[in-house]
Amino acid sequence: MGAHLVRRYVGEPEPDPQNMPASPQDSGLKERVMVASQEQLNLAQIPVDQRDYCAHHLMKFLKCKRDMWPNFLACKHERHEWDLCEHEDYVQRMKLYERERRLMVRKKKQEQMEAA
Repeated sequence: MGAHLVRRYVGEPEPDPQNMPASPQDSGLKERVMVASQEQLNLAQIPVDQRDYCAHHLMKFLKCKRDMWPNFLACKHERHEWDLCEHEDYVQRMKLYERERRLMVRKKKQEQMEAA
C-alpha cells in the first residue's frame, strides 16, 4: 500500500511530468491528446502549470464556479470530472514510468550478461 512512499524516500523518485520517458510509445497504453488549444487556455487564463491533458475539465469547472458564485457547491459534478481526469492522468504517467524503468533494468541485465 505504501510502495510509492518507500520509493520516494529510498529508491527512485516518481517521474517528472515535464520529462517523460524517451522510449517509443507502442506499449498498447492509451495515447493522450490535449483537447483544449493554447488560445482557449489563454482566454480561460489557465496557469501554465495546470495546462495538462485535463485542462478542458478545469476550464469547465472554473466557468461553473464563476457562473454559480456564491453557490460554488453547485459545481460538484465538474469538480469530480476534473479530479477523475487528473487521477487517470497520474495513473497513465505511472504506467509509462514503470514501463520505462523495467526496460532500463532489462537493458542493464542484458549488458551484464554480454560482458560476462
